[in-house]
Amino acid sequence: MDELILTKELNARGFSTDEIRRMVVRGELARVRRGAYAQGRPGVADPSDTYDLRRPHLRLIAGTEAQLHPRAVLSHGSAAAVWGLPLFPAMVSHVHLTRDRRGGGVRRSVVFVHGSPLRDEDRVLLDGLVVTSLARTAVDLARTQAYDRAVAIADGAYARGADPAHLAEALQQARRWYGAPQARRVLDFADSRSESVGESFSRIRLHELGLPAPELQFEVFDADGCLLGRCDFAWPEHRTLGEFDGRTKYGRLRRPGETEADAVHREKLREDALRDHGWQVARWVWDDLRRPQVIADRLRRAFARGKAPISDP
Repeated sequence: MDELILTKELNARGFSTDEIRRMVVRGELARVRRGAYAQGRPGVADPSDTYDLRRPHLRLIAGTEAQLHPRAVLSHGSAAAVWGLPLFPAMVSHVHLTRDRRGGGVRRSVVFVHGSPLRDEDRVLLDGLVVTSLARTAVDLARTQAYDRAVAIADGAYARGADPAHLAEALQQARRWYGAPQARRVLDFADSRSESVGESFSRIRLHELGLPAPELQFEVFDADGCLLGRCDFAWPEHRTLGEFDGRTKYGRLRRPGETEADAVHREKLREDALRDHGWQVARWVWDDLRRPQVIADRLRRAFARGKAPISDP
């Protein structure tokens, strides 16, 4: 996390209000919140990659931490940021806290305080911050976020080692709280094998479309046992593979020393090899998730081709 500087510290070093304002204009300081600055201008979060929202929110937490109630625990979107779970803009517009008390939430300009029971096991010290446990964070967000987002967050929690028993305990604790029925559906559907928000959203769309449930992170081998590739989704009975292509995917696939163009070319060769061994490959992107029938039609055509006999040359 970048070092935070408070206005009173800058004043103590002899910087006037006007000097601080000019330092912000020049980019030497970045305003995190009223009275708190970070050195350098924070990067702009990329909405295509939910993890890019993490760094500025951690700055906001650091700028607010000294003013928080000693018994308050970072929770909801703020705990998700500390845990490294997927984030969405509405989750990190405020620093979210939970206090062990009954009653509704209190929203202030920077801080959103939630009131609900907190057990000792719900509190964890992580990176020097007291946050809700991974299980409690996942359940809180499964209750309060839109279903699609909640599934992506729960997928991330499972991938980070959330214990199913701890999740079940947290869900039992929240059984009479707002959103508990949705939280049960979210955790039942979540899968640790989803590797991106786009893959999580894709699973939801495929389910809504009534398509067969795919196998995830499916590995394809040739006749000699050599790995041809690992694919996001697979329907082996239809000899069909599915791939979600997010804007950040090829950056993620880059090997040391590779350019993004190298990664794209290598991905093309991999797909050629898969097709050469009788597999159909269907791809989709973010825009397709907004019109899911396109994905359904594409996959059903691939299923039909996958069942057709392969002619000898």
